[in-house]
Amino acid sequence: MSKTIKSEMVNVGIATAELKAIPDGKVVDFITGRLLNDTPEEYVRQNVEMSLVLEYGYPREQIEVEFKVKVGSQTKRVDLAIFAPDVSHTQDNVQIIIETKREGIKRENKTDGVEQLKSYMAACLNAEHGMWTNGTDRDCCFKTNQKGEHAFIEAIDIPPQGAKKAEAPTREHLRAATGENLLFTFKRCHNYIAGSSGLQKPDAFWELLKLIFCKIEDERSENDKLEFYVTQSERTSMDLQGRVKSRLDRIFRDLVLKKYPTIFKDNERLEMSGATLAYVVSEMQQYSLLDSSVDVKGVAYEEVVGSNLRGDRGEFFTPRNACRMAVKMINPQPGELVLDPSCGTGGFLVTAMNHVLATIDDKHHKRWPKRGPSPEQQAEWFRDRYEYLSKKVYGLDLNPSLVRAAKMNMVMNNDGSGNLFQCNSLEHPHRWPAEGPPAWLLGSVDVIFANPPFGTEITIDDPRILSQFEVGAVWDGDGVNGFSGRVGKDGKPALQSSQSPEVLFVERCLQFLKPGGRMAIVLPNGLLNNPGLAYFRNRVLAQAQLLAVVDMHRDLFQPRNDTQTSMVLLRKWGVGETEKTHGDYPVFMAIADSVGHNKRGATIHKRAPDGSLLLQETVKKHRVPKLDGTFDEIETIVKEPIVDDELDAVAEAYHLWLAEQLTPARMRQENVA
Repeated sequence: MSKTIKSEMVNVGIATAELKAIPDGKVVDFITGRLLNDTPEEYVRQNVEMSLVLEYGYPREQIEVEFKVKVGSQTKRVDLAIFAPDVSHTQDNVQIIIETKREGIKRENKTDGVEQLKSYMAACLNAEHGMWTNGTDRDCCFKTNQKGEHAFIEAIDIPPQGAKKAEAPTREHLRAATGENLLFTFKRCHNYIAGSSGLQKPDAFWELLKLIFCKIEDERSENDKLEFYVTQSERTSMDLQGRVKSRLDRIFRDLVLKKYPTIFKDNERLEMSGATLAYVVSEMQQYSLLDSSVDVKGVAYEEVVGSNLRGDRGEFFTPRNACRMAVKMINPQPGELVLDPSCGTGGFLVTAMNHVLATIDDKHHKRWPKRGPSPEQQAEWFRDRYEYLSKKVYGLDLNPSLVRAAKMNMVMNNDGSGNLFQCNSLEHPHRWPAEGPPAWLLGSVDVIFANPPFGTEITIDDPRILSQFEVGAVWDGDGVNGFSGRVGKDGKPALQSSQSPEVLFVERCLQFLKPGGRMAIVLPNGLLNNPGLAYFRNRVLAQAQLLAVVDMHRDLFQPRNDTQTSMVLLRKWGVGETEKTHGDYPVFMAIADSVGHNKRGATIHKRAPDGSLLLQETVKKHRVPKLDGTFDEIETIVKEPIVDDELDAVAEAYHLWLAEQLTPARMRQENVA
């Protein structure tokens, strides 16, 4: 390297002495607080339990776990039994029975399938409703007595607390999704569309996204009544399923197509039968996608997207925790233009967008009087949000399917989809498509987040692209005596025969930035330590200040890619600044020893020295409907294992380090806080 850079390694560990612990291989039951074996079936049951309390509104005291019932001469254990308020918990008083199985158990299974549920319901005199689920599949039914014999009729759902039966929800009764229940729902709907429509999985995925858009726009509409619903009779009657298709076709035609012409073509339609639509709508209708948390929606959406659109061009989508870390470290502000030049499904952009919107919301809410905002104050708040979403968030990607998926992701998470474009970020702006991004983006961007495609199998050899970049040229020399560019026969810089895209992306990002602009980019560690790439590091440091390097655990992109990567933060030199005028400077460096999951992609949790799992208590708020149509807001305390993820701590350590290293005047000058 051409200069000395002082660095400081930061310890980002968290004290855990005050936390309670549970033995390895155990999980705390959401309903009872008892320790249970952590099995795939228990994983499904715990999500259902959370849903019963936080979504359906059943108090814990009305739910029994592994409740014993007599079935003939045998004693069986019902996974979950629900009782009416203030009644003794006896077999005759069971109202709802739920059986949960691990993923992979089929509903047709003779011993563990839906028939097992029905046998339990038949043995419980007043058990009128039941649910069987393995997470991916779900069957609901209600029991009737016809001529002295039990009959089981397909149902759209089990009833929520206080209701006699499951009905199509009103706008007031939509509920936010919890845990991974929205992920289960999306998977279930995706599989059903593919199986019932004869579509390939990627085509079924696009049909699911059309319905997600219909759901969102129906929630946003000003109509008194929802249109995205299905009744019990419509779900089961072929004669009535046409009504469902008519409603959904109308939503898609009148709301979705008109509002999103850049996502959907004029001639696109819902390619599903009334029967398929009735099933999918019944699975999604109880949720409010607008009210569900960003993380719940993000996990569900990106899991389904990733399983259908991940390509072979080094496209490995950035985990949400890594996006959060980078955004917290860079800390984009409302007046700053944000760009991701390789946006994929939009993970960085969604995270940055919501970070800035939270800042805007906080600024306005602090000004409002206790009695609430005036119409003028509320209008100003909406205007600031709209100005930011419409003018300050940009994304580019070469893959048109990913651009479309990113736009949909943005719509699900507060919008901002208007400035996402399909184009090759490395092409000269004159060669960007006419309907692509504006050429003025080069040199105008305040903040960049990027995870460019990388891999040994993809290289750039087009001289028209290579000639735009200093790192596309041949450089002679070493890190000690400096570098000089080799000159070709035509007097122009000699070009390399090919170059890795991630090398070019770093320089293109610097070209996008305005002076003083800053960026966070995911890079393979080879770019940072390979002796043969010393010229690359030399050219980068000539154009930018190195702010931070976070060495990420190699499991970050697992289970699909084990490339060792780092998150690198850079600030483009301001006007009049160079590496020589700036002198030596400190650099924040950290090692993230854990990123929340292992090489198989499974979540890992913090442990005590004896190997037991550490727990934390969190408070979850949820609304419970009352018989008079109003709601009670309930707080539920949940004991959960702590995900072993140091990335939030890295971001916090970075800002503490900045406060120690830089005076307020210098922080303002360098614009890095």
